[in-house]
Amino acid sequence: MHLTRGCFIFSFIYGSSGRVAPRVFSIIIARANGPEMQIILLHPRFTQARSLTLTLRHGLLALSLLLVLVLGSAALMTFLTLTHVGDIRLPWVQKMLDAGNQGEAARNDRYVRENIAAMAMKLGEMQAQLMRLDALGERVQGLSGVKPEEFNFKELPGRGGAEPSTSRAAPPPLGISQFQQALDALVVDIEHRSDYMNAVETTLMFDKIRSKLLPTIQPVNVTYNASGFGWRLDPFTGRSTFHEGIDFPAPTGTPIIAAAGGVVIAAEFHPQFGNMLEIDHGNEIVTRYAHASRLLMKVGDIVQRGQHVADIGTTGRSTGAHLHFEVLVKGVQQDPHKFLIAGSGQGSVPQQTRK
Repeated sequence: MHLTRGCFIFSFIYGSSGRVAPRVFSIIIARANGPEMQIILLHPRFTQARSLTLTLRHGLLALSLLLVLVLGSAALMTFLTLTHVGDIRLPWVQKMLDAGNQGEAARNDRYVRENIAAMAMKLGEMQAQLMRLDALGERVQGLSGVKPEEFNFKELPGRGGAEPSTSRAAPPPLGISQFQQALDALVVDIEHRSDYMNAVETTLMFDKIRSKLLPTIQPVNVTYNASGFGWRLDPFTGRSTFHEGIDFPAPTGTPIIAAAGGVVIAAEFHPQFGNMLEIDHGNEIVTRYAHASRLLMKVGDIVQRGQHVADIGTTGRSTGAHLHFEVLVKGVQQDPHKFLIAGSGQGSVPQQTRK
């Protein structure tokens, strides 16, 4: 190779032997006008020199072809490596695969841990809700009168059935996402059932309180009454008059009990009723106990259902010892027998004596 000003000369000598003169093949690379480059080829077989002019476009084309060749070779290498990864024992390939597998395992492990933590929190919430639901169920059970042996919240309900048939296709295994969805749906269902049980408990409690405030207990322990509600002949005048209550005859001093719980609004002597006691039970329901020999309550006292409030006597307009019992709704006398019949299936209430 000879370097002269502005050009390169490459000379190749071949065919040198004792009988044949050596031959010279020369390549001259010279710079032409501007960015163009001229290549001149000289050979003894050529009758004249041959030249090739390369422009910038030829250079860019050659560079592009080289780049495509390099990228194609790299893609082919990658494809062959991944396709035959099991047959390749190159250390760097194994390290690369091991690193990828470790990264994937770490991501999976982190995903599982996060889901387990979330499910543990949900499980704790469900346990708290179930404990609350059990306590709520026991309260509802007590209010509704269901016996504990008939419905025990502490025992799992019995379940069973025939062995599943093998002819049916088995469902796909439950994944973490499907399990999470089922857990969320169960939490929502428990919350709805808890709200429903709260509503049932409130209704039962209200009904129980309301039933205790209805005058459904017979105020005197006797088996008959001397005069019922309605028209009768007045024992003093002999005329037909309307009797606004029920008369229960009993010896003087026989205890009189409250037909329902409430507040005493009157405890006084009345010209017609004698020693009279009135109890307000709410909802504009009032009971009246007349002709008593002794009153044990005073105005403002709170009495309980079945509590001893007075003793039978014959004070006021009376022909003998008895209790005149009235039930007033919105100030109008009603037939007490209807209320007493409603409470006949509730069983007897123990008498509470005043100390």
